[in-house]
Amino acid sequence: MTEQNALGQPISFLVEDWKGAQQPEYVPIEGVLCRLEPISAERHAADLHAAYVEDVDGRNWTYLPYGPFSSEAAYRETVLGFESMGHTLFYAIIDRDSGRAVGVASYLRIDPGVGSIEVGHLSYSPALQRTPRSTEAMYLMMKCVFEDWGYRRYEWKCHALNAPSRAAAARLGFRYEGTFRHQTVVKGRNRDTAWFSVTDLEWPGLKAAFEAWLEPSNFDDAGDQKRSLSELMPESAGTPIVVDV
Repeated sequence: MTEQNALGQPISFLVEDWKGAQQPEYVPIEGVLCRLEPISAERHAADLHAAYVEDVDGRNWTYLPYGPFSSEAAYRETVLGFESMGHTLFYAIIDRDSGRAVGVASYLRIDPGVGSIEVGHLSYSPALQRTPRSTEAMYLMMKCVFEDWGYRRYEWKCHALNAPSRAAAARLGFRYEGTFRHQTVVKGRNRDTAWFSVTDLEWPGLKAAFEAWLEPSNFDDAGDQKRSLSELMPESAGTPIVVDV
């Protein structure tokens, strides 16, 4: 979608009447299978620590800048830090069936002026991993970003060596943009960071895929999916971005 200016130079499309996005509302996000609540050490730390203990080898924490945690008290201190991190909005992901917190996600790098926001700090316990609840949580967060708050760009970043996170980004429709080499140091080791994104122009196709996948009719009596999310996604979803120059 490029044009040429009077000098014959390629220029991008106009963004009509752009006034910026809204600051996210830090309130519960309601779904059918799960609910996302602003994180609270008092309400969520015990459930979350108990859920994370099921990750017996601690692989959940390898690529995160914190964890694993030796005790509930240690994890509670980290959640208290999450609560006070005003520039990052942490949510506990609640399983509606059990009422227990089983994972964490957040919005960060929030820039309403340019309409860009990131999802990160994803920490799913074994009880949440590879379940419809985990997909619904990501759908709900993406829906708020584009439909409720008017953002143009939704980012996902992860350690370039974190294969499960890269696969999850692609499955959810994020497109790979490239890798920032030597981007930071985490737990004393180099981190190259892989960047992914979804834009507002891509959201309608992704929304249709998410909603079709989450339909109860897409699951058999054993709870197994009939069609995968990847099958339902638009053809371009999850593919690397190639920029014409």
